[in-house]
Amino acid sequence: MRTSGGYVTLSSRIAYQNRWLRLREDIIRRPDGSDGLYGVVEREDFVVVAPVGVGPDGAPTLTLVEQFRYPIGQRLWELPMGMWEERPDATPAQIANGELQEETGLAAADMRHVGILYQGPGFCSQKGHLFLATDLREVDADREQTEQDMVSRLFPLAEVERMIRDGDIVCMTTIAAIGLLRLKGLL
Repeated sequence: MRTSGGYVTLSSRIAYQNRWLRLREDIIRRPDGSDGLYGVVEREDFVVVAPVGVGPDGAPTLTLVEQFRYPIGQRLWELPMGMWEERPDATPAQIANGELQEETGLAAADMRHVGILYQGPGFCSQKGHLFLATDLREVDADREQTEQDMVSRLFPLAEVERMIRDGDIVCMTTIAAIGLLRLKGLL
């Protein structure tokens, strides 16, 4: 019986699972004494990488990827991100370096952990590690089968910010990551 924040887990069961996620169903007791049901999506940690460079005019640039997101039926511009289900022993830094190369064909001489982002803490336990990748060089991309339609493109930071303002970038993780980098003075 877990307790946290005044909530008590009375029972727990796995309602569904596959290699990417588990859906847990908990019967809970709330702090006010009432009982309820809570569905929790459990996923392994992921990384999100902000590949930052400098354009010819000296202004910052970001490399984004565009891919089809099946659950919403749309292509989205996002920062490179991912997880390694088959390598549970890999560190977040190893995954960040791997995802950067895999999705963008870039390697970073400097990969700095910037912070933690939760994907959707109201329903999901997944934690994201934000990395700032700098001193970039081109290498061969090594995309997975599911990423063959992915496009990678360099944008001036000002264009990325305009795309966020205009609703052309709607990935919440990307928007939060860029906001955190700006607040920390890293962009």
